[in-house]
Formats: sequence, C-alpha cells, structure tokens
Amino acid sequence: MIKDSAAHVRFVFVTGVSMFSKVSLFSDLNNLEDISLNPRFATLCGYTDDDIDTVFAAELAGLDREAIRTWYNGYNWLGTERVYNPFDVLLLLRNRKFKPYWFETGSPRFLFETLKAKSVSPLDLEGCLADEALVSKFEIEDLSAEALLFQTGYLTITDERQQAHRTLYRLDSPNQEVRLSLNDELLAYLSPQNRVPADEGAALRDRLEANDFEGFAATLKAWLSSIPYQWHMTGNLARYEAWYASLLHMDFRAIGVDVRSEAATSHGRADMVVRTGGQVFVLEFKMAESADDAGTVLAAAFTQMRARGYADTYHGKTFHLIAVACGREARNLLEVRAETRVIT
Repeated sequence: MIKDSAAHVRFVFVTGVSMFSKVSLFSDLNNLEDISLNPRFATLCGYTDDDIDTVFAAELAGLDREAIRTWYNGYNWLGTERVYNPFDVLLLLRNRKFKPYWFETGSPRFLFETLKAKSVSPLDLEGCLADEALVSKFEIEDLSAEALLFQTGYLTITDERQQAHRTLYRLDSPNQEVRLSLNDELLAYLSPQNRVPADEGAALRDRLEANDFEGFAATLKAWLSSIPYQWHMTGNLARYEAWYASLLHMDFRAIGVDVRSEAATSHGRADMVVRTGGQVFVLEFKMAESADDAGTVLAAAFTQMRARGYADTYHGKTFHLIAVACGREARNLLEVRAETRVIT
C-alpha cells in the first residue's frame, strides 16, 4: 500500500522486532535510511532517566528508584544515554510490582532452538563481540546468534570500538529482567517438566554458602544427569568444560546470584567467580577422559589457580578454590574438591 501511494507519501517510519531488508521489502520505495544505530535517534523508542524522574515523578512514590533502573533500564543504540523498556515501566507504575512484564509477552523458544542448532553456549553471549552484521544481515537462517538476540532485544550494546576498518560492538544483557528471565527460561527448556530451575540454583547456592561441597557436587551432578541426551549430542558441547560451566552459570544467573565467568586477574582468567553469603568461590572446570583421570585434572586445576593468583584480589574475604572435574565419556560431573582459606 505504501508503494502504490508513493506519490502522496511525505514520511514513513518503519519499526519492528527484527531488521528488514530494504531490497526485499520494497522495489520502487528503496530510498530509506536505517537509523537503528544512529546516535541522534538512540532514545526515540525508550524512556530516559530524565523521563522517569520528571514525566512520571508523581507515580514513583513507594517504588525503589534504583530497582526500577536495575530491572528495566540498559538498552543502548550508541547514544549517550541508556533507555528503559516503556512496556515494563508502564506496567510497573500501574501494578506496583517488579516483574518481567516484557519477557512474559512471548516465549523465546525459537531463540533456544537457534542456540542449540548453532551449538552456542550461553556463556559465549555475555560480553561477546560482534561486527556490523548485527544490523546488516536480514535472513534468519544466516543470522549469527549474537545478531538474532540483539535484534530481538535480549542483548544490547555496551561498548563500540574501531579495529582497523571494522566497527566492533560489545554485547551483554540489558538489565535484570532479561538476565534473570532468559536464563530461567533456557534452563526450563533444558530441564524435565518436574524440575524448577530456580530451585536448582537456590539449592546450589545454599550448599556453597554452607561450605557443603559434597552436597554441592551431588546437587550439580543430579541436575546434569537430567539434561536430555540430545543437548549433549548437539555440536559436541558436552565434550568441553565450558558446557558445564555455562549450565551452572545459568543456574546462578536465574536467581540473581553474583556470578562472573571468565573473570580476569593480572595473571589469567578464572572460569567462574561466585560471590554469595559474604564469601568468594572461584571455580575451575577441567575435562577428564574418564573417572581414572579425575584426580590428575583436579590437581592441575589447583596448581593453575594458585599459580595465577586468583585469590590475590579478595583480601579480607573467606575464599574458596573449587576444582571441578567433568567426564568426557560420562557426560557429567566426576568429582569436586575445595580448598578454603581467609585472605588477610
């Protein structure tokens, strides 16, 4: 209808969940400008901090202002300001309760199927780098997982950099709503119907806080045993330690535990750092071909953690080094060992 009325049209603004191809969408009307990543328009489709504090000032009484920012702010399209999801803000102000309103409007099962088909670990998506393909490719079958999650709102830009002739973007979850809900839903997709992902994460957190490392290992092993074999088969993800680290990472993310994967130190990167209950837990994951090799890889993990000074930045904290051995043949956890000390 737009094309047939081209002689009468002065202005057209097209928006949607995902990008479109001007070539395939239009023939005669192809003189459109893509403003998706134009800083001049970065706040066009979201509320700014100033909008919240002025336009909605009368509605804020009784609501935690910082919680509003944590839950719903964070979207960035290369402007100087991040913006809030308007749908979330309006429903929060009406219902006075923090919930994943936007996330509940649709199931991202298609995204999970894409991650499975492309053998993408969720860990690969946090803090990942992407290029102009974020907004230059349109065919679903040719989209990278990063581009697809960016175009559909599950990742946003946190940094832009130039590398020679290329522009690179650092991506991450925009806010707490997406971070908690996406991990929780992905775990539910992986889990049998009678298991609740949040319960698994809470149980693992409680075992760590109690320093019950045997119980932690048993709980994690039972959870891993419940993963359908099809997921283990896809892309051979289960043949690498990152697969097991990513599952534990999602468990903790789904309940809001402070967990950081690939946490950098001056001498290397720890596979995972978990802060909970006033304690710090550093986990190193290693693959063993069989149960007979578990002791050897656990010793190697402790040697690595000590040599690289993973404890050096946590003075005054109760600190735990945890080595996790995963079995390539068993496709499950083999053994967990922990070493505890207080860094003064």
